[in-house]
Amino acid sequence: MSKALVKTDFNFPGQKSVYHGKVRDVYNINDDLLVMVASDRISAFDVVLPKGIPFKGQVLNQIAAKFLDATSDIVPNWKIATPDPMVTVGVKCEGFKVEMIIRGYLTGSAWREYKAGARSLCGVALPEGMRENQKFETPIITPTTKADAGHDENISKEEIIAQGLMSREDYETIERYTQALFKRGSEIAASKGLILVDTKYEFGKKDGKIYLIDEIHTPDSSRYFYAEGFEERFEKGEPQKQLSKEFVRQWLIDHNFMGKEGQQVPEMTDEYVESVSERYIELYEHIVGEKFVKNESEDIAARIEKNVNEFLKNR
Repeated sequence: MSKALVKTDFNFPGQKSVYHGKVRDVYNINDDLLVMVASDRISAFDVVLPKGIPFKGQVLNQIAAKFLDATSDIVPNWKIATPDPMVTVGVKCEGFKVEMIIRGYLTGSAWREYKAGARSLCGVALPEGMRENQKFETPIITPTTKADAGHDENISKEEIIAQGLMSREDYETIERYTQALFKRGSEIAASKGLILVDTKYEFGKKDGKIYLIDEIHTPDSSRYFYAEGFEERFEKGEPQKQLSKEFVRQWLIDHNFMGKEGQQVPEMTDEYVESVSERYIELYEHIVGEKFVKNESEDIAARIEKNVNEFLKNR
């Protein structure tokens, strides 16, 4: 069984603070740079599962790095370098407290709300008579608040502006960036035989300039369908073949766990953990279109520390 990195506790030169997220650990260097470590932790239903998934952090970090590079002509992004397969170092921005979710198809939570009778989502009117996984005429933006704790909440453009979470000018700039990023992501996905169904983007500001921050177009932040067979499955009302973290959620649901009080996380056997690792690698190879090279290490934390320290020293 390969090793997994589930906890970090670094002390880098110039380190001011550290934020341990559900999956990423973010180190603030001199209020100037962020060192973001993509751990092998895995979360679902806002719960971090008890075992890490080998190579998951490397998969997410490398997909995000590739897509940040592939979209840097659209919007400036925070990435400066990837000194380790599991680490991105970038510009420290003041993040907006809003996540921009863009949907090309009616699926997931949007479909659940629609099926329950909602005909408006985050202030966006939805037409009557739509079916699950139906394509929208044009992609819709359904933002959520970015909660420090608990669940993110749906919010409309007008509410965001009224609550002072963003100025109208900033929101409209970010809206344009979101549409352009989704268009580019969809084109790249199509070239790999995939459909980018929906995804989320986060933005921040530094010195008055807006940057794209965090990860983009990874299977943790996006939903992909296989293009082949999509129409036939849609016509028959069958579930689509997905390329996302949905398979982990489904396994948990099948074992009666949805993150609710009193529910127990099912046992994650070594075989199951290995199968999830293989699935993430498969996701990488489909999305990126190249072979995944495992970066095996006896001591992952020591490798990261050495690589990051070297980068910071030579910067």
